Amino acid sequence: MGKSVLAAQWRQIGVPVHDADAIVHQLMMPYGAAFDDIKLYFPEVIENATINRKKLGQIIFHDTKKRKILENIIHPMVRKSSEKFIQSCQRRREKICVLDIPLLFETGRHVEMDQIITVTAPQWVQKRRVMKRSGMTYDKFKAIVKMQIPDYRKRLLCDHIIFTARGKRHSLNAIKKIKK
Repeated sequence: MGKSVLAAQWRQIGVPVHDADAIVHQLMMPYGAAFDDIKLYFPEVIENATINRKKLGQIIFHDTKKRKILENIIHPMVRKSSEKFIQSCQRRREKICVLDIPLLFETGRHVEMDQIITVTAPQWVQKRRVMKRSGMTYDKFKAIVKMQIPDYRKRLLCDHIIFTARGKRHSLNAIKKIKK
């Protein structure tokens, strides 16, 4: 959808951003807080003392029960990290902060937010962008889309919509209006 570009633009205009995906990567690193639990429940994905994320992805995209196990490990840790981030922003008296959460609605976190921005693009643009990612396959793309609520529902549930197919200048102008 262009969420990462938007997060970078928020940072560019001086707004602190908590990146849930980056936190997940940290948690899954050797000696990260989630590593031992993942090793316990998914021993087959440990290679050379690291988590083979591609193997883990193949498992969770095709097995709902195993995906729930992983979510029960990761999501509480990400939530705790974002809560600490918000507290830090409050102590620094930041006017706003941004939580970049890929599965905001799917995890129920949307009810905790003051404002929600949905980043959207036409389906053909989404597909083109995602398919450029390293290791992405069409089957993986379909599995990712299947796990998420439809884009039209997200747009109905949010406070602001930013159409990223219109270019980076458009999205930057849109976030500057929201910041005011």
